[in-house]
Amino acid sequence: MTQHDTAAPEGTGLDAQLAFARRMDRIDGLGHYRRRFVGLGDTAPAGSADAAPSVVYLDGNSLGRPTTASVARITEFLSGAWGNRLIRGWDDEWMQLPLTIGDALGKAALGAGPGQVYIGDSTTVTLYKLARAAVDFLPQRTEIVLDTDNFPTDRYVLAGIAAERGLTLRWIESGTTAGVTVDQVRAVVGPRTALVVLSHVAYRSGYLADVPAITAAVHEAGALVLWDLCHSVGSVPVNLDLDGVDLAVGCSYKYLNGGPGAPAFGYVRAELQPDLAQPIQGWMGAADVFAMGPQYVPAAGIRRFLSGTPAIVGMLAMRDTIAMIDEVGIDQVRAKSVALTEYALELVDAWLVPMGVTVASPREHTHRGGHLTVNHPAMRQVTRILWEHDVIPDFRAPEGLRIGLAPLSTSFVETYDGIAAIRDVLRGILLGQAGLGPVQGL
Repeated sequence: MTQHDTAAPEGTGLDAQLAFARRMDRIDGLGHYRRRFVGLGDTAPAGSADAAPSVVYLDGNSLGRPTTASVARITEFLSGAWGNRLIRGWDDEWMQLPLTIGDALGKAALGAGPGQVYIGDSTTVTLYKLARAAVDFLPQRTEIVLDTDNFPTDRYVLAGIAAERGLTLRWIESGTTAGVTVDQVRAVVGPRTALVVLSHVAYRSGYLADVPAITAAVHEAGALVLWDLCHSVGSVPVNLDLDGVDLAVGCSYKYLNGGPGAPAFGYVRAELQPDLAQPIQGWMGAADVFAMGPQYVPAAGIRRFLSGTPAIVGMLAMRDTIAMIDEVGIDQVRAKSVALTEYALELVDAWLVPMGVTVASPREHTHRGGHLTVNHPAMRQVTRILWEHDVIPDFRAPEGLRIGLAPLSTSFVETYDGIAAIRDVLRGILLGQAGLGPVQGL
C-alpha cells in the first residue's frame, strides 16, 4: 500500500469513511488471509456492505482469533499424533517441537537465527528465568532498571528477583501515554546496572521503543538488556540479531494466535548461552534427558533454558500464524498494521475527540505499535456496553479503551464498525441514554 492509498478521505461524513474502508479492503493485498480465521471465512467478499462479522473484534492485541488451520491441526493431533502414536510422539516430533517452532518464529518474526529461540513456559516464568540468569551472570552489579508503566508481570517479577538477590530497582518514569526513550535510559544506566528490562511496545499507550538505540546504550554501560515483545511480535518487525539484543521474551496468544494460555517464547543470544545458568533446572533442560542422573548437567545451546515437560498441545496453534507471517513477510504485516491504525486515528479524531476523548498513543506511526488507546472518564462503561453488543475492545485503567487491530484478521470495515460503535455508545452515555437500545450500525 502506498501513502496515497492509505490517506483517509477529506471530510468526516459516514458515507465517505465507509466507502474508504470498503475501498481499502478491496485493494488490501493481505485481505484474503482474513478468510483463514474461524468465523471469517464465510463472510461476504471484502469491501461489500456485509463484510463485517457478527462480532466486531478490536482486541487482537490481547487474544488473537483462532485460525481454521489450527482447528484442523489440533483435531488431527488429538486423534492422530496423540491418539494413535501415543507416547511414541515424543520420539516422532514432540521432543524437538519447542526448538523447531522457536526457529520458525525466529525466522518469520524476530530476526533471529537458528538455535536462539525456544517455546517454553508462561511469559511470567520465562521472564523470571532469563532475568534471573542475567543478574546472576553479573554478580558484581547491583541494579535492575525498569519503567513505572511496564506491564505488571514485568514489574512484579523483577521486584521479586531484586528481593531474592539483594538488588536495587532503578525506575524510569514512563507514564501511561508515553514510553521509554534512549535519553531516559542513558540517564539511569551505569557501572552498577546489571539488567535493563523494557517493553518494545508499551501495553497501554502502544509507544514503540527504539530497540537498537536503547540496546546500544545499555551495552555502553556494560549491562544486559531484556526486551518484552508481547505487544510487538507478529505485528511489528523485530531484528534481535541485528540489533545485538541479549535476551527477549514474548507471549504467543496475541498476534501469533496461539490461543488462551499458549506458552511463551524466550530468546537468548547465541554468544551468551554457554555462560547463563537458568534458575529452574528441570529434566528437559538436561544434557541427557533420560539419563536420570544424580546431578543436573545443562544441555548445550538453547535447550538448556527448557525446564519441565513442554506444553505440546498448547504450542500447536501458533504454528499456523507463524507460517502465514513467514509467507507474507513481517514488513507487509507492519504496513497493513500502520494503515489500520492510521485509519482508526482518523475516525477517532473525527468522531471521538469532539466528545472529549483524548488520544493516549503516539500519533506518528514510527513511534506507534499495532494498537491505539483512547482515554475518557466513561470508557469503562463504554467497554462494558460494547461487549454486550458483540463489539470487543478492552479497557485499561484508569480510563483507557484499547483498539487492537490484528493485521491478518482485521479489516478496514471492521475497524470502521468498531469505532462507529464506540462513538454511538459514548454519545448515548453523554446524553444519558446508554443501554436504552441497540448500538447504531450493528
